[in-house]
Amino acid sequence: MSKPIENLHSRRRALALLGGSFLAPAVFASAVRDSSPITHHSSPVTQFAQVVPGRALRFPEDEGSHPDFRVEWWYVTGLLDAAVARPVGFQVTFFRVHTARETANPSAFAPRQILIAHAAVSDPDRGKLIYEHRAGRAGFKLAEALQGRTAVWIDEWAIEQRVRDYLIRLPARNFGFDFTLKETQAPMVNGDGGYSRKGPARASASYYYSVPQLAVSGTLIREGSARQITGKAWLDHEWSSSYLDERASGWDWIGINFDDGGALMAFRIRDRQQKLFWAGGTYRNAKGGSRTFAPDAVRFTGTRFWQSPRTGTRYPIAWTVAVGDLILSIEPYMEDQEQDASATTGAVYWEGAVQALAAGKRVGAGYLELTGYGKRLRL
Repeated sequence: MSKPIENLHSRRRALALLGGSFLAPAVFASAVRDSSPITHHSSPVTQFAQVVPGRALRFPEDEGSHPDFRVEWWYVTGLLDAAVARPVGFQVTFFRVHTARETANPSAFAPRQILIAHAAVSDPDRGKLIYEHRAGRAGFKLAEALQGRTAVWIDEWAIEQRVRDYLIRLPARNFGFDFTLKETQAPMVNGDGGYSRKGPARASASYYYSVPQLAVSGTLIREGSARQITGKAWLDHEWSSSYLDERASGWDWIGINFDDGGALMAFRIRDRQQKLFWAGGTYRNAKGGSRTFAPDAVRFTGTRFWQSPRTGTRYPIAWTVAVGDLILSIEPYMEDQEQDASATTGAVYWEGAVQALAAGKRVGAGYLELTGYGKRLRL
């Protein structure tokens, strides 16, 4: 990794001598869950930048952080050893959250920007999902999200862009990643030129692009054993200040890398009665031709359910997804892929590796994310 994310342990020791500390997990959860502005007699409310149509995405500038927006994430999912019948899935997400406070306190320790990271390994042969979460206030080069290119980290966890490759270094307790993700295709712009609606109100939207068909190579560590791997991955980058409408409860999302080189992103946002509120999608074929789909052209139908033995939440983990005239069956590689992130983002959700079938034959694989089933998701 490059110099901005080196020597983190020595910096942490120096900060400890100065009295610096990371915020407790409960503080992070509160900062993310509270969607209302925070007011104080000496702290005016932040005026966040807004997502508007007609703004063209710029590469590579927009691949970096957008600190004037309330929330942002870099989301990487992938399948390793994809030639085997039950590949290993992996997921890494870095969130940047503006705390909604403008403070008169000039201290560099004031928590204006919060960074949160989720990482997981989905291992169907061992029948379990292994995950770990971290959080930290931005600053002192211990936790940062740089502007101008993708470079985001918390301590030694990091995603960093090198021209058109991405490096992921992530040593966790029971697993670890040291991956290079090589771009094989240009970014896929979602929505109307990157303006992705999430509801009928124009303000309920994000700027959004994906980078599908990333070629993965590197080292995977599981339970102390390291091995070389290859695979395919998908990167999503979104930023917004008003993502979910108050009437929405959560979403269902898929990112599928097709075996022929094509890619599909599709989502459905549900209302508080768990019915369709909004939808959208982007399909790019193997030759690079792209098509964006309006809400009435995207249909998610649950076909099989799984109930968590820990939370009691019932998730639709298998689907029929119709996007235009493309009809897919989405099947998970294993049922239990629930993550409990209540200590950081306040959410418990299902997120896992799946395969896509057409007319009973495998045509691709990727990830499925299900949020807002146990309780309404707040961003």
